[in-house]
Amino acid sequence: MSTLPPPKTKNFPDDSLEKQVYNIVEQYRGYIPIMNDRNRLAFSLYKYLKGEGDDPGTLIKSTKIKIEGIKEESLAEKINSDIDKLKR
Repeated sequence: MSTLPPPKTKNFPDDSLEKQVYNIVEQYRGYIPIMNDRNRLAFSLYKYLKGEGDDPGTLIKSTKIKIEGIKEESLAEKINSDIDKLKR
């Protein structure tokens, strides 16, 4: 029996909104240690920027991510300021 290689993945272009949002969340990996939590938060923030989701303050509570070393409110403020820079 042989194992097949994993499927190839196509990365987002560096200037895409998705990549920018995922990069913002990746900056906070010291506060959000679980990669799946970071991916879930980034996807939710992407939906927010597309007009389909909640603001960052609500998302941090509703996505139930594990946060270490910072309060939810402080992390939400930091992410919100980074998201505001993207909107400009």
